Amino acid sequence: MNLMLVRILFIIGSMIVGYYQVPNFQSGLGWVGALIGAILAGLVILIEMGMRKTSVKGLSSTVFGLILGLIMAKLVGDVFSLAPMEQEILFRIRIILTLIFCYMGMLIGLRGKDEFNIIIPYVRLRRQGHSEDVTIVDTSVIVDGRIVDICKSKFISGKLVIPRFVLRELQQIADSTDPIKRQRGRRGLEMLHAIQKEPGLDITLHDEDFPEMGDVDTKLVKLAKLMDAKILTVDFNLNRVASIHGIKVLNINELANALKTVVFPGEQMQIKLIKEGKEHNQAVGYLEDGTMVVVEEGRRFIGHEVKVTVTSVLQTQAGKMIFTKIEK
Repeated sequence: MNLMLVRILFIIGSMIVGYYQVPNFQSGLGWVGALIGAILAGLVILIEMGMRKTSVKGLSSTVFGLILGLIMAKLVGDVFSLAPMEQEILFRIRIILTLIFCYMGMLIGLRGKDEFNIIIPYVRLRRQGHSEDVTIVDTSVIVDGRIVDICKSKFISGKLVIPRFVLRELQQIADSTDPIKRQRGRRGLEMLHAIQKEPGLDITLHDEDFPEMGDVDTKLVKLAKLMDAKILTVDFNLNRVASIHGIKVLNINELANALKTVVFPGEQMQIKLIKEGKEHNQAVGYLEDGTMVVVEEGRRFIGHEVKVTVTSVLQTQAGKMIFTKIEK
């Protein structure tokens, strides 16, 4: 049912109730009650529209704070009732205490909503010794595209969670005026559509947002801590920040580096030289997995395939580099 239709039915119902609430409505004053009902319904709809960004978690936190405030007001009011005073004064004190503690409880509950792990939306019933395997997907992974092949290979198990704010960031990239960013964003949307169609994958969208946090990486770290989940990314900075917070990170680049060809000094290989190296008289070629091979004294053989011997292997943050010399 359309949201607008529900609002119209609510206004009509409020007008009917207001019409019959006026005494002697048959005298022609019933329209006044109907008008009052329509105005009150309009105010309720305006409040509902203002609460559009309020999450279920925030609402449940507020209710929890309200209940806590009522309990505290009752306890403090009982203490005042032990003192000899008139009932009218005690009644006023109870009203004031109820208002103050309810306000403070709702405020504390709303501000500390992320720390209330007992709130209903975040209660996870588990069997003893069993934990749910949840992985949150970063925007960089979707744009990267390799997640499709990884999902097909069944290397990732459990539930994949894609937050709504990640989708918004991906949409902003796809709508960018920069043609390169726009192309990457649209490719990311295609990759997301591809993994959603992949059978056997448990993929869900998560509506939780943190409006007070503008950075998507900060939101991902916060959500991962709340859901006790891992983060799937190719972003080096997000990897470092999440690791500092004690969150397990699955970095596709690290997986790719771990799967590259393992070579040892003294081994021989055939390599085609493509371009010049950074140092004098060096040439560079690449293995099938993308590993860079630097050949000493190989500049004059650029464009040819030569036989080389491995002298050393250097592991960097960007990947693995193999240094070789031409076999004479």
